[in-house]
Amino acid sequence: MTPNAERALDALGDPTRRLVFKRLRGGTRSVREIAEGLDVSRPAVSQHLKVLRTAGLAVVRIEGTRRLYAVDTRGVEALRSWLDGFWDKALVAFKTAVEREAVKRRKP
Repeated sequence: MTPNAERALDALGDPTRRLVFKRLRGGTRSVREIAEGLDVSRPAVSQHLKVLRTAGLAVVRIEGTRRLYAVDTRGVEALRSWLDGFWDKALVAFKTAVEREAVKRRKP
């Protein structure tokens, strides 16, 4: 597993953090906007965002006194590439199994 993918998977292992990350999918948000309606405090949301940033899944932009967070597409792409490796292997294994079965059916 690549370090980025491992950190991303670890970061997304927490249900609250996954919810915070899902809220970022809707676009750039402040901590207040992300925390709205959650059962955790804004400082707790900030900590979750810090983990997401460390994992390469979120970026922050500072505008005056506000910190605005968004999904880091580079981290998502790294995670997707890692997961695609499983899909590629599964497709190759499926193709091999289908070809073996076709050979078996052709034999009298």
